[in-house]
Amino acid sequence: MKLNVTYHRVSIEEELHQILAIQKYNLPQNLSNSEKQKEGYVTVQHSFAVLKAMNDKCPHIIAKHNNKVIGYALCMHPCFANNIDILKPMFDKINTLGFNKPYIVMGQICIAKNYRKQGVFRALYNTMSQELKSVFQKIITKVDVKNTRSLQAHYTIGFTHLIEYHSKGQDWVLINLNI
Repeated sequence: MKLNVTYHRVSIEEELHQILAIQKYNLPQNLSNSEKQKEGYVTVQHSFAVLKAMNDKCPHIIAKHNNKVIGYALCMHPCFANNIDILKPMFDKINTLGFNKPYIVMGQICIAKNYRKQGVFRALYNTMSQELKSVFQKIITKVDVKNTRSLQAHYTIGFTHLIEYHSKGQDWVLINLNI
């Protein structure tokens, strides 16, 4: 049975709170090792203030079912390069690559567990691409090398490898999608 899921940009603060609830559930410290391996995980825990500031600059993309956020793709404008400590090295790496075309960073993507493997991931990125292509030409993100589920999902929808690097005790893969 196909779900009736809508995809759009965040428009009210309650949607930001729902994003934070999904995020919290999917942090590594809240998952077993087998869940992390099988389902993937998110690395960064955003504060409401930072999430809202990011949204005010470039509204996030969400998936909703029955008026509830079930998935999200965070839009992180490069002007937030210094706002989240764990992401600073990623922006440094992006800058060394010398991109001369406007890009947006997908700051995190996550789908609630009961809605996975139903096309929500791909649809979030399709919506993000459609919504942002008039302003940006690339979506760039990083994925923990150990998060093989997330890496495979990104490569499957067309992301390509840019560079691998080590930062803050973790190995990362920087990837991008032309939009």
